[in-house]
Amino acid sequence: MSWLQVVVLAIVQGLTEFLPISSSGHLVLVPKLFGWADQGLAYDVAVHFGSLGAVVLFFRSDIASLFRGSLQVLHARVETIEARLALGIALGTIPAAVAGLLLAGWIEEHLRSPMVIVVTLAGYAILMAVADRYGRRTREIASIGIRDAFLIGCAQALALVPGTSRSGVTITTGLALGLERQDAARFSFLLVVPVILLASIYEFTGLLEATEPVDWLQLGVAALISAVVSYLSIDFLMRFVTRIGLVPFAAYRLLLAGVIIVIHYGLG
Repeated sequence: MSWLQVVVLAIVQGLTEFLPISSSGHLVLVPKLFGWADQGLAYDVAVHFGSLGAVVLFFRSDIASLFRGSLQVLHARVETIEARLALGIALGTIPAAVAGLLLAGWIEEHLRSPMVIVVTLAGYAILMAVADRYGRRTREIASIGIRDAFLIGCAQALALVPGTSRSGVTITTGLALGLERQDAARFSFLLVVPVILLASIYEFTGLLEATEPVDWLQLGVAALISAVVSYLSIDFLMRFVTRIGLVPFAAYRLLLAGVIIVIHYGLG
C-alpha cells in the first residue's frame, strides 16, 4: 500500500465507522475513485483497533460504570442502573455475534455488490429520517430494559449487510423506541464496543494464519489516524445529533447512494 492510501483510508474509516453514513459505502467508493486494490486483512485489523480505542477513551466513565455493573451482576445484584445497563449491553451483543459467526462469510460473498449498498444506504436513510422526526424522545438511557436492548442488538446485527451503518441503524432503533437522541447515540456507542472487540479478535486470528509480509509501521500509523479521527467523529456526532438530529445524515446517505450509482454504473 502507498502512504497516501494508508492515510486516506484511515481517515475514511475514522469518519465513517461512527457517523451514521456507512463505512462500507465509503470504502467501496474511495478505492474506486483512486483505482486502489483491496487494503487487506491486516489493515482492517489496525483501523478497527484504532476505532475501538477511540470509543473506549471517549466513553471511559460509562465503560467503568458498565464494569462495575458487570461485577454486580456476577454477585446477583441486578437492581442498580449500572447492572441493568451491563445486562442490556451483554444481551444486545448476542444477535450481532451470532449473526456474524453464522452469516458473515455468506454476506461477504453475496451482499457486497454496489447495488446492495445503494439500496441499504437509501432505505435506512428514509427510516432514519422518519424515526428522528416522529420518535417521542422522552426516555433516558437508564430506562432501557431487556426488550429494548435486544431489539437494538437485533438492529445492530443488520449492520453486517454493507451500506447499513452500525451506528445509524442502532440509533434509529433507539429513537423508534422513544429514547432521547443523545441517549440513543450513547447506548449505540457502548453497544459497539464488544462487537468491534470480537470482530478485531476474529480478524486477528485470520491475520495470524496469513502468509503475506506485514508492514507494521504502516499499520501503526493507520491505527493512530483511525483512533484520532474516530474520537473527533464521536465528539462531533454527540454534539450534532442532540442539537440538529439525523436528517442531514439521511440526506447525505441518499446523495452517497446516487454518487455510487453514477461512479459504478455510469463510469465503471
